[in-house]
Amino acid sequence: MASMMSTSSGSLDSAEPNGSNIWVQKVALEKRYQKFLDEVTPYYAYRWIATVVILLLFMLRIFTIQGFYIITYALGIYLLNLFLAFLQPKFDPSLEMDITENEGEEGPSLPTQADEEFKPFIRRLPEFKFWYSTTKAVIISLICTFIPFFDIPVFWPILLIYFCILFAITMKRQIKHMIKYKYVPFDIGKKAYNGKK
Repeated sequence: MASMMSTSSGSLDSAEPNGSNIWVQKVALEKRYQKFLDEVTPYYAYRWIATVVILLLFMLRIFTIQGFYIITYALGIYLLNLFLAFLQPKFDPSLEMDITENEGEEGPSLPTQADEEFKPFIRRLPEFKFWYSTTKAVIISLICTFIPFFDIPVFWPILLIYFCILFAITMKRQIKHMIKYKYVPFDIGKKAYNGKK
């Protein structure tokens, strides 16, 4: 009996270091992964090129196997939601306008005096998080195309038409919002000041 207790307690003692060893390996892997993400952050063009290549591989796989249209539709809806969050400002000007109307002032405007506050355009979803979520979604969708359970038979033209209508309606609403509150979420066409006089 004493020998059984010593062997069972010995197995528990040996299992504990293995459990902590797995934990140490997990933490080390997470640190390596975070280091990789930190290193690729400044290379936005290369990051997006890699994501587009993965997306093209996904589309090629969908085209060649002629299936997994539900996965494609879900990916399209998710990417549309990410894109809309990328286009929208973090602080919604329509809410600010409602607050100022309640206070009896005019709507938001650019500062005209030196003591007024300047609010730059801050995205609701930053570029890096947009890229990271997009890449994860495309990779997960690509992996799902290797699992036959997700190949649900549907009539794909209906999904395509529905997605196109949804895209048109949401983008029209977003463009109207951008025009109404006079903000541009892109740096293209904006003047750049280098600070030299």
